Amino acid sequence: MTARIERVVTEGVVDVDGAEHKVENNTWILGDDEEVIVIDPARDAEKILEKVGEREVLAVICTHGLPDHVSAAIEVAARDEAEIALHPKDRPLWRLTWPDTWPDIDMEDEGVFGVADVRLEVMSTPGISQGGVSLYCEDLDVVFTGKTLQADGPGKVGGEYPALADQLTAIGGRLFTLPHRTRVLPAHGEESTIGDLEPQFDAWLSGSLTRGAVTEENQGPLSDGTRAAGIHLKLLDE
Repeated sequence: MTARIERVVTEGVVDVDGAEHKVENNTWILGDDEEVIVIDPARDAEKILEKVGEREVLAVICTHGLPDHVSAAIEVAARDEAEIALHPKDRPLWRLTWPDTWPDIDMEDEGVFGVADVRLEVMSTPGISQGGVSLYCEDLDVVFTGKTLQADGPGKVGGEYPALADQLTAIGGRLFTLPHRTRVLPAHGEESTIGDLEPQFDAWLSGSLTRGAVTEENQGPLSDGTRAAGIHLKLLDE
């Protein structure tokens, strides 16, 4: 098996309702020495394409339509005329960043992408956004979860859970049915495994995620990315 996974970490400043926060994003590159798929291209297209090198970008896949998932999508895709994939329910979010364009591929649940010698299966995991997806690669025992599930639990948007019940349903009904050895590769932070995270699920269902929640004003720097609207993304050196 020649396919491998590489991570590019990009940094930027997120302006949420006038408050600026430093945020790091993971962009994942899956492929071999000849071709790749780029997942969640965030902010810095030059840095991402430098990692891609001379390999052909077959597709750019965005797990959500939020600005920090799609902000470098067009530039990364344009170099090799690759197609951009997004779930159709996240098209309104896409237009917040790219008002004059549309993605090329409308992803649906159980759709399949191929690259090198492996397959990516699309899993619908709404909650963070209506069209949120995760991408499962059985061949490599990994799942790319975007903001849906992170090493510290379900992801948030601007410090909040937009639709926690839907998100937990997706996590329990889809992601936690995967083998425990499956690596969880999120859009923010470090990786984990299904086996590490699944034992916490009952506590999440019991309200541990929202019990004693603090207000946004008292939170400090965000670790989870952006709001769906009312946000400005910029590089640290702008």
